[in-house]
Amino acid sequence: MSVLAIAEQRDGKFRKVTYEVLSEGRRLADSLGTDLTAAVLGSGVETAAGELGQYGADKVLVADKSDLAEQRTEVYTNVIAEMVEKESAEVIVIGASAQGKDLAARLAARLNASLAMDCVAVRVEDGNLMATRPMYGGKVLADVALSGSTRIVATRPNAMSIVENAKAGVVEKFDADPGAIRLRFVEKKLETEKVELTEADVIVSGGRGMGGSDYTIVEGLAEALGAAVGASRSAVDEGWRPHSDQVGQTGKTVSPNLYVACGISGAIQHLAGMSSSKVIVAINKDPEAPIFSKADYGVVGDLFEIVPLITEEVKKHKG
Repeated sequence: MSVLAIAEQRDGKFRKVTYEVLSEGRRLADSLGTDLTAAVLGSGVETAAGELGQYGADKVLVADKSDLAEQRTEVYTNVIAEMVEKESAEVIVIGASAQGKDLAARLAARLNASLAMDCVAVRVEDGNLMATRPMYGGKVLADVALSGSTRIVATRPNAMSIVENAKAGVVEKFDADPGAIRLRFVEKKLETEKVELTEADVIVSGGRGMGGSDYTIVEGLAEALGAAVGASRSAVDEGWRPHSDQVGQTGKTVSPNLYVACGISGAIQHLAGMSSSKVIVAINKDPEAPIFSKADYGVVGDLFEIVPLITEEVKKHKG
């Protein structure tokens, strides 16, 4: 028996969620008294794979082939299923990113495994693998017990702490068989200058209260904080921001250390996407706005006056 943690990389660089998954996998492996194996798939990733030992991997299985350069779920599922069999892995930990969710669902079907998606906590209790995950748009947190010989937990990005725990991290090549490939990779477009919302430690979002597409003051505060820029659904529906910036039930679910909501009323659909943030700051001229019920700190006033003042104070503090 072992725990298998699936690493996620982009162009040979591991994403933050990989280190969260490894840290959580290490904690689970220790609780179960077993080893942690990291699975790395891609092209030209063998050199980078060695660093995963710093985060608790006893062994790193590397499938390095040109066919794996881009994540095609069909191909990755074939290879990881082989890895699971080789390692006799009973627990699989993967990040609940956009790619991770797609892969986790396909793996669960292939392996006939139980799956808990978008987990914010995982633990071993009386020998059972327990996961805590939001349900009903974040209104409740449910504890679920995973059964079966193979169990998969997909952890929400930014929900798990990263802990360095140096292990051997022995890199072992895995002769992967991609199988029959029916999907053809066509094109990839990346906005490399933007901070990925789901991995950002700080997010500054603007809503209908912005009054238009000029997000200069929100972007200014975000730049000062080293943050990502988000938006509510109403702002996206108005065409002020792209859908990739949308936070909420029909957008992205985020769990930053700090979430600043500017001119966002706080409809339940938006709260479902950001209520697990560590600290929430709300700025709204309506004292009755629902967002204040979730906020740790609230400012009632005109965001166009308040946000620039906050930005200046942040810049002063940073010196």
